[in-house]
Amino acid sequence: MTHKKVFMTGCLTLALCGCFDSENSLNDMQTNENKGLTGIARGVNTLLPANEEILTLRAAPNPDRNAYFGDLHVHTAYSFDAYVFGTVSSPDDAYRYAKGQALDHPSGYQVQLQQPLDFYAVTDHAMLMGLVKEAADTSSEFSRYAVAEPLHNLNAPSNMNVLSLIARGQAFGTFIPGVLSGLLDGTIDAPMAEAVTKSAWLDTIRAANDAYLPGSFTTFAAFEYTSSSDDQGNLHRNVIFRDTGRLPAVPFSRFNSQNPEGLWQWMDGLRNQGIESLAIPHNSNGSNGQMFKLTNWAGNPIDDNYAKQRQRNEPLVEITQIKGTSDTHPLLSPNDEWADFEITPFRVATKLYSEPAGSYVRDAYLRGLQLQSGGVINPYKFGLIGSSDTHDAASSEDEETFFSKAGMLDGTPELRGSIPASFLYGTAIKYMDPGLVKEVDGRDYLASSGFEFWSASGLAGVWAEENTRESIYQAFRRKETFATSGPRIKVRFFSSYDFDPELLQSPQLTTLAYQQGVTMGSDLTANGDQIPQFLVWAAADPIGAPLQRVQIIKGYLEGGQHQERIYDVACSNGLEVDPKTARCPDNGASVNMDDCATTGSAGASELKALWRDPDFDSSQEAFYYVRVLENPTCRWSTWDAIRAGEQPRSDLHKTLQERAWSSPIWYRPDTTEAL
Repeated sequence: MTHKKVFMTGCLTLALCGCFDSENSLNDMQTNENKGLTGIARGVNTLLPANEEILTLRAAPNPDRNAYFGDLHVHTAYSFDAYVFGTVSSPDDAYRYAKGQALDHPSGYQVQLQQPLDFYAVTDHAMLMGLVKEAADTSSEFSRYAVAEPLHNLNAPSNMNVLSLIARGQAFGTFIPGVLSGLLDGTIDAPMAEAVTKSAWLDTIRAANDAYLPGSFTTFAAFEYTSSSDDQGNLHRNVIFRDTGRLPAVPFSRFNSQNPEGLWQWMDGLRNQGIESLAIPHNSNGSNGQMFKLTNWAGNPIDDNYAKQRQRNEPLVEITQIKGTSDTHPLLSPNDEWADFEITPFRVATKLYSEPAGSYVRDAYLRGLQLQSGGVINPYKFGLIGSSDTHDAASSEDEETFFSKAGMLDGTPELRGSIPASFLYGTAIKYMDPGLVKEVDGRDYLASSGFEFWSASGLAGVWAEENTRESIYQAFRRKETFATSGPRIKVRFFSSYDFDPELLQSPQLTTLAYQQGVTMGSDLTANGDQIPQFLVWAAADPIGAPLQRVQIIKGYLEGGQHQERIYDVACSNGLEVDPKTARCPDNGASVNMDDCATTGSAGASELKALWRDPDFDSSQEAFYYVRVLENPTCRWSTWDAIRAGEQPRSDLHKTLQERAWSSPIWYRPDTTEAL
């Protein structure tokens, strides 16, 4: 359009709006100081008042701290195993899912959270990050290697079916050994492979930064260090960076050191350069006793240097996730009625039995006291979180809608062993490998990888002033964290010698608790022979089941032997704890096994207690942590069976009690420097 046409169009618009006429021409308005807006405004400083409204785009920090829920263990297509499982979702897709958007599952359906999360971290395996995806891309240079050929077009649409599972399993088992062999003998170009990993890592960092919305949604640059002992005991860790201003160009993998102490040395080296991070061990339940040993990697007794380095680099442990819960084991805690919760009996990625001693969190806390009693700094003073370990980019923590974690390998009830195998499929699998089928109640169930023992779990909870990297990371460091098996249960835990008996009714409960006591993740030192008070507060997930009870778990040594006690401290429905058994009476909650419906009247939305240990010994070192139990509900395997019109398997728990765990408070009988 010419300038003349633009001018004429503008003039026509003004005329139609009545802005000028023959006596109030545009030229007159522009040249006469008494005309137009200038004339109207003459002698008036303010025509209209200023709008005083303030837009609050980021909430002010809360000194009493808010509960935020997230997942710090998420795999995408850049992880070698996730891509083989059929996952093509990117880190960007993972963050969109965490914010509430639907995501395509490799098995052909969509998945979506019931409510968005507050924080998320993509933790793809450092080992060969991005290389399987590159091998499958036939246009890439790396795909020309012979080791890449079985992966060509692995996740092409035509190959996304159950018939591809055998080929996927074979590829999973041969790719890493083949690549490693080629890197070591020089037949694979190491700089080329590293360039692929570097590119994937840079994209992971970019995605975290793009998705980060300070005050609303927090992301962290992160990766998984995936190592194991020589007996296949799991030693995996997730490494979480505080910020993304300066980061290593390539993440640290088991190829750099099989020994986790090598990871800590690397992290210490980065810390000396101003790059702060922490590592979070997970699946200690599958470590065959290797995660919480009394010796170091070389088999020497743990000393102070080892303990300080471990404390510095590993302030948290993941207590629950899809591959089972690592609180305790019935063999370790025979007097704990709730110890048998989502136990996965195998070492990770095997069907080998995992030794419980040295593999569970409560036992680790007791081992820490044992080391401390021998004059060594306690290396096992860690806080607790939960996460998912999803390999679909999407966390699956709800029992009713559980889709597991291994993409096409366990994306249907039949594949994860919760309903009987079809006659054709079951017969074919049994013919090829009888060990992949298990007979239960006279029916054949697929049993390829122990999927039936996996869990719809879990979530990390933190208490932080605001939803930012700085605030949430500080919560990690001070261990003011808690874990849940999936529901958004909130739990607070404080201890003091000065709490007022009326504190539970105070509208300033939290403020006063922070002022007068210590919170989870902290030490409480002795105050003469005074018995400390413990303040517990728990709130149910608004869309979950009601709470049944709140417990405090105590661990201590007596005669050098591990001891533990479980105390119910708050009961639902106005019930009182029996002082003889330290248990709440049954609140009557039940589950209808025909449709998984639960009773509507039993349970509580909130439970609070101010408690003193009736067996307290002021000279005895001890730890205390909280466990919150919901009313019983159906396990995911039961939901699968009922929807399919089948009977639930008799060898699996039909119901469970979802739960939350606080980080501990450690009581110290003297005021000397904490060990």
